[in-house]
Amino acid sequence: MGAACPFHTCAMKKKGIEFCGFCDENLACARWGKFREMGKQHDSIVCYQKLEANIAFIQKNGIEEFEKQQKTREKLVRSMLSEFNDGRSKTFYCIAATILEIDELENVLEEAREKSMGFDLKAKSEVMHSLLNEIAEKRNYSLKLRK
Repeated sequence: MGAACPFHTCAMKKKGIEFCGFCDENLACARWGKFREMGKQHDSIVCYQKLEANIAFIQKNGIEEFEKQQKTREKLVRSMLSEFNDGRSKTFYCIAATILEIDELENVLEEAREKSMGFDLKAKSEVMHSLLNEIAEKRNYSLKLRK
């Protein structure tokens, strides 16, 4: 069994809140501050490019609304993987689904389907990559884990 998450232990077990962003001390917390600063430049096994936007969304709309969005993102990435994965695109599609807006993802999925009709899987993947990269470039996002 792995070590307990210090954020979970502090927020839920010690303070009885769902999320560090709901804590009165969240802006002054050294551990939480260090994590948020790291997330502005680097990723671990997940992408943190939208960490601050996600925190703000949860603070404004609550965990339940955030979970709904995540379920929609999961459906979209599953579609990308089942229709456009050339065997080497899983991380790329997961990051795109994490940082791009839901309506952008829906539009790209539909456009990729139209543009790649009749293509083999490798060509379909190239179309999807191109469309996702175009949006990411405009929004100044990286679709690679930042190490």
